[in-house]
Amino acid sequence: MSPDVDLTVRPPGHHILRDRFLAADTRLFEAVAARHWPGAGPVLPRLSRAANHGVLWFATAAALAATRSPRARRAATRGLASLALASATINTIGKRSVRRPRPLLDNVPLVRHLKRQPITTSFPSGHSASAAAFATGVALESRGWGAAVAPVAAAVALSRVYTGVHFPSDVLVGAALGVGAAYAVRGLAPTRELLPPPGRPHSPKLSTPLDEGGTPMAPALPDGEGLVVVAGGGTATMDRVGALLDALPRAEAVECEPDDVRTELEKAATRARVLGVCGGDGAVNAAAEVALRHGLPLAVLPGGTRDHCARDLGVEDVRELARAVRDGDAVRVDVGRFSSGDTEGVFLSMCSLGVYPQLARDRERWSRLIGGRPADVLGAARVLRGDHHPLQARFQDRTRPLWLLFAGNGTYHRTGPVPGRRHDLADGLLDVRVVHGDGHPALRLLAAAATGPLTRSPLHAAIRVPRLHLDRIAPGTLLAYDDEVTEISGDLTLSKLPEALTVYQPRCTDS
Repeated sequence: MSPDVDLTVRPPGHHILRDRFLAADTRLFEAVAARHWPGAGPVLPRLSRAANHGVLWFATAAALAATRSPRARRAATRGLASLALASATINTIGKRSVRRPRPLLDNVPLVRHLKRQPITTSFPSGHSASAAAFATGVALESRGWGAAVAPVAAAVALSRVYTGVHFPSDVLVGAALGVGAAYAVRGLAPTRELLPPPGRPHSPKLSTPLDEGGTPMAPALPDGEGLVVVAGGGTATMDRVGALLDALPRAEAVECEPDDVRTELEKAATRARVLGVCGGDGAVNAAAEVALRHGLPLAVLPGGTRDHCARDLGVEDVRELARAVRDGDAVRVDVGRFSSGDTEGVFLSMCSLGVYPQLARDRERWSRLIGGRPADVLGAARVLRGDHHPLQARFQDRTRPLWLLFAGNGTYHRTGPVPGRRHDLADGLLDVRVVHGDGHPALRLLAAAATGPLTRSPLHAAIRVPRLHLDRIAPGTLLAYDDEVTEISGDLTLSKLPEALTVYQPRCTDS
């Protein structure tokens, strides 16, 4: 039997349907070629060339990131991730599955021809897949930015037919694959709108700072009158505060040195209806403690390197906080509390024992000289080098060596393959993660980070409890809490103050 004989069983009319589809596709291609498109001549061929190798989309992503808007940066990142998945799918599967020749250029005006004609197969269109993937990824993160990018993406897809390098069906299928890639990326790393809603309702909107039970309420301040924001210096920080004052013109801002933040917060609390703070997690911690003591709601404007608390509240820029303050939108959140002898304090995000407090202290020591990110790298290198001994503490009725004990104020969840967001800031639980102290710290810590919060593992363990007690802690042991570091010894008790603090949180929007 000849190897060229096709024994594939096809349904009756298979060739007829295929031929009709290809004929219709060709007629549509020729109609596009014959049509005069006013203004398209100098634009579409250049746009098509600009999209080669994703250059146009990388430039667009850079422009989005340059806006310094957290939402725009997330949109750019999601767009590029979607583009990467779409390109990988097209190049490994799409182009090899249907080896369709490129259209004939006989009816395409010479002025539209690309200088370099593509030599790969026609089906599907990689340019259209990349354009649709990037635009859809951006739109899934921000509808506003997606609306701005979508016309450019549509023009790139149209340009592939206009210049004669693809049939319309190539473009449509490529675009569909691009959209699918963007949704696949969202399945791995959900957008903020897909995360579970907070477990507690928004605080009632009242004009008085306390309800009958003494719980702080969140007044709506349309022009910001009654809001006093304390900022711990720095040009970037004051730029953010200035933008907030533009949005809330009757708010008051207090600029001070970082070491004077707590003092200025105490002064501000005596005249404020709402206490505000702009800074990192350490400044937010100080503000939370003052707000609790004075019974005031708290407004948090991110101004640090990590901003865990602000990020989990969904406050990522000035506009979101201003909208929440104007509308009186806030939630009650839990406050963590630690106590060890005469040392006590609160935490909004986390506290930790073991190698992390040493990393935090190294970062604080070096950040003023070399900057926050390089100081993080330097501190992590020291930790992973293994110049430390495990912490000895009595935990769960056993004295154990521990490389790390992490206690989160609320449960931390993985978002797809990336770690670390809290969906509910008032779940009443401490999220305790322990990395056992046997073996080399680098191997233990990296393995724990890679495998996630397993509850049964020789490397690490995880429990969720409302209260935790440790004893037999050596004198001088470091405890890190919300980027602050202190020394403890003897016993340590971690507990929760349920829904003790009211914090402004913007309601989710599709902007």
